[in-house]
Amino acid sequence: MRLPDRLIEAIGESIVEELANKEKILELEDPLIFKKKIIRIFREATEEEKKLEERAKEVLKQNLDILEKENIDYRTAFLAVKRKLAEEMDINIDKRERLNQIINRIMNLIMEDESIEIYEDPPVIRRRIREIVLGALKIEEEIEREVRRRIKKYSGDILEGSPEWNILWRRIYEDELKKRGLA
Repeated sequence: MRLPDRLIEAIGESIVEELANKEKILELEDPLIFKKKIIRIFREATEEEKKLEERAKEVLKQNLDILEKENIDYRTAFLAVKRKLAEEMDINIDKRERLNQIINRIMNLIMEDESIEIYEDPPVIRRRIREIVLGALKIEEEIEREVRRRIKKYSGDILEGSPEWNILWRRIYEDELKKRGLA
């Protein structure tokens, strides 16, 4: 679940604003440090996912001859290897389950950090964090849909995953982030 840095920052800001300032269910000794810790949790999760993909690519690179010999589709093999490595690395690749992993890390931070006072039951705090993160993910999904729509509008003939498609994706994605004030 890779999110743009600005969206991750917005999630951190929203959690502080909603839970500490508006709802007063958390009392933070230093809101800025807490926000930075939340951002670090998301960035660490992103780095784990990058390492997972790099390891999967490396395994496939080392076994290209087998793929060719057995006539196995690269994408299919990549997903199978990624699933296996994800299991070994304890990384959920299902978006919802990955979200739960990240929220659990945030909850562990809240429960273990002595500079944070909680004034609500942990399940209530967890639910509110989930709502905030899901709101941000909804924005991300809207951006992705718009990017796909615009790529299709350019040319329906561009194969997803091809170099041309990836270049268009990055350019249009950045454009959409800028339009929404997230770049």
